[in-house]
Amino acid sequence: MTAFPNEIWYTRCPVPTPLGIAINQGVIDRDLGELGITVRSIQDTTDPAVRASHYDHHLAHSFRQGGSVPAIWARAAGADTRVIGLSWIDESQLILTLPDSGIRTVADLRGKRIALPLRASEKIDIFRATALRALLAGLSLGGVGEDEVEWVDVDATDPEGYQAVGQRGWGGRPLYAAEFHALVRGQVDAIHVKGSLGHEYALLAGAHVVIDTGFHPDPKIRINNGAPRPLTVDAATLDRYPTVARRLLSHVVAAGEWAEAHPEETFAYITRETGSPEQFVRAAYGGDTLHQRLKTDLDAASIAALQDFSDFLFERGFLPARVDVATWIDRRPFAALDYTQALDAA
Repeated sequence: MTAFPNEIWYTRCPVPTPLGIAINQGVIDRDLGELGITVRSIQDTTDPAVRASHYDHHLAHSFRQGGSVPAIWARAAGADTRVIGLSWIDESQLILTLPDSGIRTVADLRGKRIALPLRASEKIDIFRATALRALLAGLSLGGVGEDEVEWVDVDATDPEGYQAVGQRGWGGRPLYAAEFHALVRGQVDAIHVKGSLGHEYALLAGAHVVIDTGFHPDPKIRINNGAPRPLTVDAATLDRYPTVARRLLSHVVAAGEWAEAHPEETFAYITRETGSPEQFVRAAYGGDTLHQRLKTDLDAASIAALQDFSDFLFERGFLPARVDVATWIDRRPFAALDYTQALDAA
């Protein structure tokens, strides 16, 4: 038996992630390459079976850092994965209306039609879950109850062969196209969008931002698909090749530290990663502080937030089973990392 696997796979969403920065810097490829390991990207393959692992994490020797909905769903559906790190990068969660709608505040949404995207053929409807959580949070801030609005399902099914990964996906139409069509056609009164693409849509459409819950002072309001984002690995890799997990984690943690000292380079990278102009990246991810918020850790508040969101997904019918986050987390790579750093400092 070889000391290390011949290859590992990684995947991340096109949003700010420390894993994405580390991959962009080439440090993971170089470091694991010295061990004889080929580092492969799920996004770079055309094999649908491999691409599916972005959602169900079925590939052996694979790491993922991105939105929590598919990671939680995969765990609930039986994928033997472990969380070895968490990042919390707030992003805009906008409720938009047309400027002539007469809707100016959250309270004005009472009795209005609100879009909920629906992708009925998906194993896990990531964007419906994300939208529902953000919309309910926004309504609560205006004292509007869930039963005081009309929820309208909007068919957002993607064209055949198209697999969305993040805000623009791997091809095909961008996200939120179906919701915006429903809005401008008068089928709904308000929609949810998020991130830098959401800000692009808002500006191009001249839409009115009713509320942005993504930076609310109460962390519980901000909890969603991207807050926090888990770094997961299949359990077999963690058990059989702990050195690989520790070394990859070390580069992800170091990427967050590097970002804090390199704000301009960080924004340039995230602009490329998201495909959005810098002005929208700054608006969507916290302006001049984004480079300070790319840490990966196992903070207790982030763990509690992941459990809160997982419970929400289960209670709303998005998961086949409840996920116990405490048993999902594996602290061994961080413990090994701390031990290694202590030895180096001695």
